Amino acid sequence: MLSWEMRSYRDAIEQKGPVFFDRGVPDTLGYLRLSGLPVAEHISAAAKRLRYNPRVFVAPPWPDIFAQDEEGKQTSDEAERTYHAMAGVYTELGYELVALPLVPVETRLRFVLAEAGLK
Repeated sequence: MLSWEMRSYRDAIEQKGPVFFDRGVPDTLGYLRLSGLPVAEHISAAAKRLRYNPRVFVAPPWPDIFAQDEEGKQTSDEAERTYHAMAGVYTELGYELVALPLVPVETRLRFVLAEAGLK
Protein backbone atom coordinates (compact mmCIF):
# COMPACT_ATOMS: atom_id res chain seq x y z
CA MET A 1 0.00 0.00 0.00
CA LEU A 2 2.78 2.44 0.90
CA SER A 3 4.57 2.07 -2.43
CA TRP A 4 1.29 2.62 -4.31
CA GLU A 5 0.54 5.82 -2.37
CA MET A 6 4.10 7.08 -2.80
CA ARG A 7 3.89 6.49 -6.55
CA SER A 8 0.55 8.31 -6.71
CA TYR A 9 2.07 11.20 -4.75
CA ARG A 10 5.03 11.45 -7.14
CA ASP A 11 2.78 11.19 -10.21
CA ALA A 12 0.64 14.03 -8.89
CA ILE A 13 3.63 16.34 -8.58
CA GLU A 14 4.00 16.13 -12.36
CA GLN A 15 0.39 17.20 -12.96
CA LYS A 16 -0.68 20.74 -13.73
CA GLY A 17 -3.52 22.06 -11.63
CA PRO A 18 -5.15 20.61 -8.55
CA VAL A 19 -5.10 16.88 -7.80
CA PHE A 20 -7.44 15.13 -5.38
CA PHE A 21 -6.51 11.86 -3.69
CA ASP A 22 -8.88 9.23 -2.34
CA ARG A 23 -6.13 7.90 -0.07
CA GLY A 24 -2.68 9.09 0.88
CA VAL A 25 0.60 7.99 2.44
CA PRO A 26 -0.72 8.60 5.99
CA ASP A 27 -3.48 6.03 5.39
CA THR A 28 -0.87 3.26 5.47
CA LEU A 29 0.04 4.35 8.97
CA GLY A 30 -3.65 4.47 9.93
CA TYR A 31 -4.41 0.99 8.61
CA LEU A 32 -1.45 -0.52 10.42
CA ARG A 33 -2.51 1.08 13.69
CA LEU A 34 -6.12 0.06 13.14
CA SER A 35 -5.00 -3.54 12.62
CA GLY A 36 -2.77 -3.47 15.70
CA LEU A 37 0.33 -4.05 13.57
CA PRO A 38 3.72 -2.46 14.15
CA VAL A 39 4.55 0.67 12.18
CA ALA A 40 8.01 0.58 10.66
CA GLU A 41 10.02 3.79 10.95
CA HIS A 42 10.19 4.24 7.16
CA ILE A 43 6.38 4.39 7.05
CA SER A 44 6.19 7.07 9.73
CA ALA A 45 9.01 8.96 8.00
CA ALA A 46 7.24 8.83 4.63
CA ALA A 47 3.99 10.13 6.16
CA LYS A 48 5.88 13.05 7.69
CA ARG A 49 7.97 13.82 4.60
CA LEU A 50 5.44 13.47 1.77
CA ARG A 51 3.02 16.27 2.58
CA TYR A 52 -0.32 17.06 1.00
CA ASN A 53 -2.34 20.25 1.17
CA PRO A 54 -2.63 21.33 4.82
CA ARG A 55 -6.43 21.02 4.56
CA VAL A 56 -7.65 17.44 4.05
CA PHE A 57 -11.24 16.53 3.20
CA VAL A 58 -12.65 13.62 5.17
CA ALA A 59 -15.91 11.79 4.67
CA PRO A 60 -17.43 11.11 8.10
CA PRO A 61 -19.50 7.97 8.61
CA TRP A 62 -22.97 8.31 7.13
CA PRO A 63 -25.13 5.38 8.27
CA ASP A 64 -28.07 6.42 6.07
CA ILE A 65 -26.16 5.64 2.87
CA PHE A 66 -23.80 2.92 4.13
CA ALA A 67 -23.83 -0.25 2.05
CA GLN A 68 -21.53 -3.20 1.60
CA ASP A 69 -20.72 -4.23 -1.95
CA GLU A 70 -17.92 -5.78 -4.03
CA GLU A 71 -15.68 -2.75 -3.42
CA GLY A 72 -16.68 -1.87 0.13
CA LYS A 73 -16.51 -5.00 2.24
CA GLN A 74 -16.23 -3.37 5.67
CA THR A 75 -19.08 -3.51 8.14
CA SER A 76 -20.53 -0.22 9.33
CA ASP A 77 -18.61 -0.59 12.60
CA GLU A 78 -15.33 -1.27 10.77
CA ALA A 79 -15.91 1.71 8.50
CA GLU A 80 -16.48 3.98 11.50
CA ARG A 81 -13.33 2.72 13.24
CA THR A 82 -11.38 3.24 10.01
CA TYR A 83 -12.64 6.81 9.75
CA HIS A 84 -11.55 7.59 13.31
CA ALA A 85 -8.15 5.95 12.78
CA MET A 86 -7.51 7.96 9.62
CA ALA A 87 -8.76 11.21 11.12
CA GLY A 88 -6.46 10.64 14.09
CA VAL A 89 -3.40 10.06 11.93
CA TYR A 90 -4.00 13.11 9.73
CA THR A 91 -4.65 15.27 12.80
CA GLU A 92 -1.50 13.94 14.48
CA LEU A 93 0.47 14.86 11.36
CA GLY A 94 -0.79 18.45 11.58
CA TYR A 95 -3.42 18.47 8.86
CA GLU A 96 -6.62 20.48 9.22
CA LEU A 97 -9.57 18.16 8.63
CA VAL A 98 -12.54 19.46 6.66
CA ALA A 99 -15.55 17.18 7.05
CA LEU A 100 -17.65 16.67 3.97
CA PRO A 101 -21.28 17.53 4.59
CA LEU A 102 -23.83 14.71 4.58
CA VAL A 103 -25.53 15.90 1.42
CA PRO A 104 -25.98 14.62 -2.16
CA VAL A 105 -22.86 14.13 -4.30
CA GLU A 106 -23.45 17.23 -6.44
CA THR A 107 -23.69 19.39 -3.31
CA ARG A 108 -20.56 17.77 -1.89
CA LEU A 109 -18.73 18.54 -5.11
CA ARG A 110 -19.69 22.22 -4.92
CA PHE A 111 -18.59 22.26 -1.26
CA VAL A 112 -15.17 20.74 -2.06
CA LEU A 113 -14.54 23.08 -4.98
CA ALA A 114 -15.53 26.12 -2.92
CA GLU A 115 -13.41 25.05 0.07
CA ALA A 116 -10.46 24.36 -2.22
CA GLY A 117 -10.83 27.78 -3.84
CA LEU A 118 -11.68 26.28 -7.24
CA LYS A 119 -15.23 27.51 -7.63
